Amino acid sequence: MSATFAFVLLMLVGLPLGLVLTAAGLVGAVSIGGPDFLFILADRFYSGVSGYVLIAIPYFIVTAEIMNRSGLTERLIAFAGSLFGRIPGALSHVNVTTCLMFAGLTGAAVTETAAIGRTLIPAMKREGYSASYCAAVTACAAMVGPIIPPSIIMIAYAATLRDVSILGLFAAGILPGLLMGAAMLAVSVLVAWRRGYPDHGRISAAKIAASGGRAAAALGIPLVIIIGVLSGLTTVTEAAVIACLYAFLLGSFAYRTLSARDLWEAVVSTVSFSGVVFLLLGASNVLGWFVTRSGVARDAAELIASLSASPHVQILAVAALLIVIGMFIDVLPAIIIAVPVLAPALVDLGFHPLHAGLVMLLSLNLGNITPPVGLTLMTAARIADAPYEGAVREALPFTLAHVGIVLLAAFVPSLTLLIPTWLGVGG
Repeated sequence: MSATFAFVLLMLVGLPLGLVLTAAGLVGAVSIGGPDFLFILADRFYSGVSGYVLIAIPYFIVTAEIMNRSGLTERLIAFAGSLFGRIPGALSHVNVTTCLMFAGLTGAAVTETAAIGRTLIPAMKREGYSASYCAAVTACAAMVGPIIPPSIIMIAYAATLRDVSILGLFAAGILPGLLMGAAMLAVSVLVAWRRGYPDHGRISAAKIAASGGRAAAALGIPLVIIIGVLSGLTTVTEAAVIACLYAFLLGSFAYRTLSARDLWEAVVSTVSFSGVVFLLLGASNVLGWFVTRSGVARDAAELIASLSASPHVQILAVAALLIVIGMFIDVLPAIIIAVPVLAPALVDLGFHPLHAGLVMLLSLNLGNITPPVGLTLMTAARIADAPYEGAVREALPFTLAHVGIVLLAAFVPSLTLLIPTWLGVGG
């Protein structure tokens, strides 16, 4: 109770979350073994940020930053735009499709929203789309980013638990991520048809071939990552470094669109974001140690089991809890807080670690577009100069579609386990 009290009190005071987690773990350690346990905290914090695979995080971030600043993202947008000529609401579907392609370049929905939104939102507004709808479709489509590999939140999840395969999580996210993209596209088509949003005229094979040729090199970046990692040719970290180097060479030498200033700004942005991530990971390892030693995870498993003997009800209860948590806390901190308790509880109840992990990540991912936080939707609304309340209303159909994917993943384990099993990384 002392650690819980410290956590709640420091959160209410407004202390940064990384310090809150560390302090709560410190109080918990003292409550278990007295001052002699304090030396454990430094070791736990260091081990939380020293994993080799965590090196991949800044490389994935800087790869996305280089893509944005060197114009490679615009090439992806142009290619997607060539595919939706006569379909009403062409730019809306381009938005979703580009997010799906961009998902293999970054694991952060906010990064994806900023990269694509700065180009597509103004273009959509010029064609008569409402600002709120522009924000909604951009933010909701960007939610695919954290689910299709590579994914920063998957790396954070695996780093928090230590006994979950990152390769397995990456593979488990492929089918749900593709279904998310398909669901977003279906909603986009339906809304555009009902509202009579404009098309872009006849689809031209020559235009598709030309834009596809210009985007081919950029599309090679996610292929380097996904094929390299899932085939076992590279580790996650090696794939991240190769992708970063590939993006740098494309921008600097092949297209000559990446300036020294662009590169410097990309590095600064990466260091800033990575610092936040690593502080949270170190702090989470401290708190996770306390959660394990104190038996909180065991108690959580007993509580979930007491709700019902049905596995469907059990995992649905966890998903609902995480959706509520995601409404108030951003995805990455929510992982740090909830995963050490709930993931072991679900495994103890008999759920496969990868199945439980993907359902948890999908549920928390909803927090990107749900108030009062909804950081991704908030970012898109600022870019679109739209009222946040209007963007929330326009996002409702997309949100419901995403809830459907969460339910499908929860009730059909093979959706998450098929590809990991096929690749032999199912754990």
